[in-house]
Amino acid sequence: MIVAENLFKSYKNATVKVLKDISLSIEDGSFTVILGASGSGKSTLLSVLSGLERPDSGKVVVNGESISGFDDKQLTRFRKREVGFIFQQYYLLPHLSVGKNVKLGADLVKNKEYAQIIERVGLKDKINAKPSELSGGEQQRVCIARALAKNPKVLFLDEPTGALDEATGRSVLDYIVKLQNERKFTMVMVTHNQNVAEMADTVIRMNSGKIIEVFKNQYTKTAYEIGW
Repeated sequence: MIVAENLFKSYKNATVKVLKDISLSIEDGSFTVILGASGSGKSTLLSVLSGLERPDSGKVVVNGESISGFDDKQLTRFRKREVGFIFQQYYLLPHLSVGKNVKLGADLVKNKEYAQIIERVGLKDKINAKPSELSGGEQQRVCIARALAKNPKVLFLDEPTGALDEATGRSVLDYIVKLQNERKFTMVMVTHNQNVAEMADTVIRMNSGKIIEVFKNQYTKTAYEIGW
């Protein structure tokens, strides 16, 4: 479970307040969407919950560990051991093949079965290709494979389909959700897309650095049922 209590976060010498007294809880094995317009604070909240950034004040507890009090080494160890990341930007190393990019994630936890993950994301025939030889959807699938090769307990996603066309975006979302259902990891996704929020168990809506609404979807839609 992820629990946040009274989070505050500012930038530019504390003049820009981005998170304003955020408290929330996210259940193990759930799919939670953090929804909001650009500038609402949702990506900053994701960074704080995942240990990429520290809050100015407040507390984040992940699976019983209070990560907001960790030093740099402890945070690095936590991110390596517990979480995976998928971003809108692919952050693939251009000089490495698909296999070697995914192996980077697998090596963090000494997972030798990364080739099976590449096959599961449909890139077995591209294992020796470089990122420049792949489509946008294929590059995002490499990112998914790299994140999952770590066997994360929590997967954080920041606008993972923002740079993809509709057909590819639906395919990527469908695949991610199927893997989450199969592996039962906790998934937290940031998006500005109300339609994507219809796929989640729980939706946290943000505006101007505050949570303005939290609700559960009675019925969750698939990637092919939502609007675009």
